[in-house]
Amino acid sequence: MNDDLHRILIKGGVTSPGELKDIIAMLEAGGLKEVFFGSRQDLLFPLQNAAEEQLEKISKFNTDIVAERNYQNIVSSYVSADIFDMTHWLKGSTYLYILEGFDFLPELKINITDPKQRLVPIFNGNLNFIASENEDYWYLNIKLPHWTESAYYPVLVYSWNITILAKAIEEIYEDVSDVEELFFILNKKLDTNNRTIEKELEIPYLKFPYYEGMNRMGLDQYWLGLYWRNNRYDLEFLKELCGFCLDNSIGKICITPWKSFVIKGIKGSSRPELERFLGQKGINIRHSQLEMNWHLPVDDKEAMELKNFLVRSFDQNDISTYGLTFGISNEAGKRTHFSSVIIEKNTLPTIVKDFDVRPTYNVLHFKNFDPNTQTYKAYAQDVDKIELPGLLMELSKYYFEQLGKTEKKKEPAKKKVVATTREIHQCQSCFTIYDATYGDAKATISIGTPFDTLPETYKCPVCEAPKSSFAKTEMSISEVKQPPQR
Repeated sequence: MNDDLHRILIKGGVTSPGELKDIIAMLEAGGLKEVFFGSRQDLLFPLQNAAEEQLEKISKFNTDIVAERNYQNIVSSYVSADIFDMTHWLKGSTYLYILEGFDFLPELKINITDPKQRLVPIFNGNLNFIASENEDYWYLNIKLPHWTESAYYPVLVYSWNITILAKAIEEIYEDVSDVEELFFILNKKLDTNNRTIEKELEIPYLKFPYYEGMNRMGLDQYWLGLYWRNNRYDLEFLKELCGFCLDNSIGKICITPWKSFVIKGIKGSSRPELERFLGQKGINIRHSQLEMNWHLPVDDKEAMELKNFLVRSFDQNDISTYGLTFGISNEAGKRTHFSSVIIEKNTLPTIVKDFDVRPTYNVLHFKNFDPNTQTYKAYAQDVDKIELPGLLMELSKYYFEQLGKTEKKKEPAKKKVVATTREIHQCQSCFTIYDATYGDAKATISIGTPFDTLPETYKCPVCEAPKSSFAKTEMSISEVKQPPQR
């Protein structure tokens, strides 16, 4: 990504038409005609002459323009709510309440997501809050910047404690070495409504959804997904679209991590007008999924050219990539992507940087092609650009071959049950049993004492019948024999 770009952090990827229209006015005042969408659901744009302070004064919503890279946007799967499968209790309003509580700009990457969706990454943040089956409680997966491995917070986090917990972690995280230490410090510092984790988080494998076009939502509503292949969104068009939303009582616009946006809650009666508006603007709302399942660095011409080259190759060879996602990275070894397949460009050795040398690429994919496994597998290394289409086509075919197949878990060796009998003595009055294996602690008879050696004064511990009232019999015992260890 171009690090010279300024940003406006759209908290959770959720904005209102009025707020977005206000942002557009700021950008137009700065001489801009287009804006980029970022992978963390933010807005990115070039800004000259450090003009952010003057532009911020224009905003009625007190919008901040962020030039530094110290701060991060909060990512959320609010965009998926009500249009894709959801955790039963998690509604759009829950996201909005939680996001409203963030009154600070976080330095850590924070993700607040539903595990039953695939559109928004779950594990590419430093603090990943993931909805559980328990209403208003979340798993917290943590990987702080100086940690090499991620770890789960040992309790479930209450919805309304997410903000204070995130803020507290921001204050201390640099000096914390592991999750046990973090939990110990926070448990002493905060009074939070935690809940015991009853079972480990299980995230179902989901295919990547098609997220463009006009789609039904409920009985008489629709949602619209819009995608620009070059990620250059015309400000004049966005401004007119905001006006349409305001005129038709549409309250929210959502930015996706795939450089697109979604408008939800479009009334059936408003649909013809919206379709007419899009048609007049010549907006294509039926891109091939071959194009839409890519994650690229923002404003990177070389990455865009590589994507177009690969997409053309897929199209010409009639290759399906349904359910797969692809990412292009200019930083080999950087593992923050959330695509099924990663094409990473190798860094040229310093000695040849001044020469015209063809770059080479590595191809990696997540285990089972599921980004939520968080485990990469290398498929090819140091390959030329011309080799990439063939390799990716082979990889796509392999994906479909293994699709639906799960790794067989090794079944534990079966335990053998053996039936045996044991001699006992039973009281004929109340049927109480004397078993030498256990003795009779109440009568101070030790374990292993045979019935014949009991004193003649021994009485039944229940009905006090004499020793002579006991009769010899046998009891069937089932013993479990452990299988031999291999």
